[in-house]
This record gives sequence, structure tokens and C-alpha cells, in this order.
Amino acid sequence: MSDRNWKRTERETARRLGGSRTGVNRQRETPGLPDVQHPYLSIECKHRKSLPVWLKAAVSQAQAAATPDKLPIAVLHELHSRRDSDLVVMTLRDFEDWHGDT
Repeated sequence: MSDRNWKRTERETARRLGGSRTGVNRQRETPGLPDVQHPYLSIECKHRKSLPVWLKAAVSQAQAAATPDKLPIAVLHELHSRRDSDLVVMTLRDFEDWHGDT
């Protein structure tokens, strides 16, 4: 099977966060497994040709406003949904800087 971009994304994410790539075959055998196995994170990877400009702008805005003692995040809320379902988005670099070797 060819090495596709999404596989590389999963492998690189696993390497950077100290996990291991689950692989499609293991996910077929055991539905519900995350893309990356990790001791305390449940990691699902999505690889897209491009991400929405507004989403990247929201993260950039949070980074621009952050001071060294603040973790920049963007909180995404969908109209008429529960606040508990809001999404928190940050860069992998910011996550690694704050959480070190996971």
C-alpha cells in the first residue's frame, strides 16, 4: 500500500506526542480505536488539503493576544448547541510547549 499523506500525518503526530499509530487494519479489527494510541490522550487525526481560513485566523488571533503565561486557544461554538460541545483548537506546537513530553 502506498504511503499516503494521511498516514504520514498519523505517524508524525504519534512521534511528536509520544504515541503509536494504530493503523487501519487494527481499527477494522477493533472499531473505536483512535488513530494514535497514547497513555492518556485519545488522538484522532484529520488530514485535509486546506483548512478554513477563518479557523486559522481565529487561532492566529488567540496567539497574537497571548502573553507568555497564557495558552492560546480558539473556542468554536455552533449555534443552538450545548456549550459543553464547543471545540477547543490550538496549534500542535503550542500544545507541545505547554504539555512538554506527553
